[in-house]
Amino acid sequence: MSSAAATPATEVILPGTVDPDGLQVRTRHLPPPATGQVLLRMDATGVSFAEQQMRRGKYYDQPPFPFVPGYDVVGTVVATGPGVDPALTGRRFAAVTKTGAWASLLHLDAADLVPVPDGVTAAAAETVAVNGVTAWQMLHRTAHVPHGATIVVLGANGGVGSTLVQLARHAGMTVIGTASTRHHDTVRRLGATPVDYRDPAVYRRIRDLAPHGVDAVFDHVGGPALQDSWRLLRRGGVLVSYGTAATKDEDGNSRLPVLKLFARLALWNLLPNGRSAHFYNFWAGRRRPEAFRARLREDLTQVLALLADGTLTAQVAAEFPLREAAAALALAESRTVAGKVVIVP
Repeated sequence: MSSAAATPATEVILPGTVDPDGLQVRTRHLPPPATGQVLLRMDATGVSFAEQQMRRGKYYDQPPFPFVPGYDVVGTVVATGPGVDPALTGRRFAAVTKTGAWASLLHLDAADLVPVPDGVTAAAAETVAVNGVTAWQMLHRTAHVPHGATIVVLGANGGVGSTLVQLARHAGMTVIGTASTRHHDTVRRLGATPVDYRDPAVYRRIRDLAPHGVDAVFDHVGGPALQDSWRLLRRGGVLVSYGTAATKDEDGNSRLPVLKLFARLALWNLLPNGRSAHFYNFWAGRRRPEAFRARLREDLTQVLALLADGTLTAQVAAEFPLREAAAALALAESRTVAGKVVIVP
């Protein structure tokens, strides 16, 4: 059970639409965890594409400034609130938070915790928290890609992309992955055939590798090139869009690119060509919290088990201490790294 004393926590604040060096660090005192909550000591968090959008005010439903970013976390329970099993204290868990994880300590609902297997480091588990669930659900719940299929993964060197490549290869799929040439060796090691995304003829290169079309394309870029991803599909193929990276630097309403994307995908689904298009939303179904949590727990447990048995290899691009979160964010935005930039205490 938690004590009545408040606990000091270090937090990184996103104060507004600032450059990475505009992040602020503060210390505040957290009260004991409330009913159903735990106090979690952060062992690892990370930089997702969401934080890169949030600092520009471009994430679809981000909270108003200022707030503490941090989409997911791996940490150790140090105190429990009323109604929570005290035996959780001292155990390591992963959780998806959306915001709030760039902190040395944070409150979480105990129902959101997923156990991390023994032998898996915090940094390794962090690379597959939101990224692993995203990749798993897109592959197996959204696209339902069969064994033996050929798929295209845009950004195959990134946090989601590198995990998606490994999960697809484990499921017996052939993978074509786009990345800059500096990351082609990494993409090959993961088991995919690399194609240079900077090549003006990148989609023609992919078509040369799969002349009869592919079974699925996973596209986080959006924008005008989404049409090219759609054209890669064979009859019966599936396009899964899960981001709008192409518009992240554009001014204007953060919701407009997403709404335009929804309209385009809906139109394509009306075409009588046997292909389908979906937008993957990690938070879909959250209005039914018990079912949402059960699905998240099931999928993250599967991914963590694959990490524990060596099927998945953690792709840690770099590690930064919490107080250097600005440098971590800048590196992640540089597009020069493979894997996920991890933040540690």
